[in-house]
Amino acid sequence: MNYGGSANLKKMLDWVPAALAVAMIAGESTATMSADNTSRWLLPFWMRFFGPISAARWAEVHHLIRKFGHLAGYGVVSVCFFHGWRTSLRVAAGGIRSLWRRAGLLAVASTLLVACADEYHQSFLPSRTSSPIDLGIDLCGAILAQLLALWLMPLIARWRELMTAPATSLVEQ
Repeated sequence: MNYGGSANLKKMLDWVPAALAVAMIAGESTATMSADNTSRWLLPFWMRFFGPISAARWAEVHHLIRKFGHLAGYGVVSVCFFHGWRTSLRVAAGGIRSLWRRAGLLAVASTLLVACADEYHQSFLPSRTSSPIDLGIDLCGAILAQLLALWLMPLIARWRELMTAPATSLVEQ
């Protein structure tokens, strides 16, 4: 992709997804996204699609939805950091797979720092709680996303090779 020929602009644009992901976490780390507030709009949504639910059962379901949100949200953050690190690091002696591993480890570490900052911030909000369990879920989401990325990257690379290969070389295989 041509970014107007500016290498510095390209480097900055490669980190935009990570910056947006961190901004998403910051926005969700507010009183607006506390359990009381999310229940107000999630419960009617749930009832519209799945029908009535008892208060006790809703408390369980709502808790699971929120914890899955941690897992998925921090998985997305991790993938965004992976993109930034993958495009910023140089290929070393270990080749492209080594680059992916290094980018994946740095993405998990970066995501863990964001999760720690998020939990620390929430400890100052009366309507939020800071939880080491949430931090563990966030870390699991980051690791799962990186494992998925490391599994998918070779498949994507192979698909790109096939898509850019001349038609005659595809027939010969």
